[in-house]
Amino acid sequence: MTTSTSALALRLGSAATLIAAWQAAAMIAADPLLPSPIDVVAVVWHETVSGDMLMHLGATLTRVALAFLIAMLVGSVIGIVMGRFRTADLLLDPWLVLFLNIPALVIIVLGYIWFGLVETTAILAIAANKIPNVVVTLREGARVLERDYLEMARSFQLGRWKTLWRIVLPQLLPYFTVAARNGLALIWKIVLVVELLGRSNGVGFQLHLYFHLFDVTAIMAYSMAFILIMLVIEYGLLQPLEKTTNQWRTA
Repeated sequence: MTTSTSALALRLGSAATLIAAWQAAAMIAADPLLPSPIDVVAVVWHETVSGDMLMHLGATLTRVALAFLIAMLVGSVIGIVMGRFRTADLLLDPWLVLFLNIPALVIIVLGYIWFGLVETTAILAIAANKIPNVVVTLREGARVLERDYLEMARSFQLGRWKTLWRIVLPQLLPYFTVAARNGLALIWKIVLVVELLGRSNGVGFQLHLYFHLFDVTAIMAYSMAFILIMLVIEYGLLQPLEKTTNQWRTA
């Protein structure tokens, strides 16, 4: 059995054990407050067939994608600048510490109060909560760039853009992937809060609706559906990307 096959078997076995324990607990409890996996899957199927599940998942994923792209772009630029230029680091570090310690809920609520309950506010509030984390990761990456490569670029007079593209960015790829993985895990949680507080669609809105209806099965159905999508992105895209960008470490 290969290493990858063994790892897959362990993960599937762990997931199967969790589902079996959940099913056993639901059967023992025999309470609507702890629905079984079968009940949850039935609700997922019903909501998918009706079209509601796909519509709300699509709305949430769109917000996740847009906020993720904004956070990665803005955070990466600021982080690289802070990592390479001490003056910029000294000027922006107090702001970075401030935004790192502002609770996500505060940013979301203030955004809605100041700019209204609109889609743009929701996406920017989500991105604003993630940007500081991206800045921290990319700043550390920019600080440990190989000086020999930078000196070589100066010797060959590559220019700023070629140096950035051929020397700096390849070295920062592992830091980009770390920021991306951590960012996605954080952003989708914040998206649910944003939708719960001020949107009329999305998984967070549905969770808020079914909370008022005290429908635990529907709450778990929407939660598990979105978690499964995030797991597919994690194991199917982000982890293979991180493994690829870190191959040079074991070469």
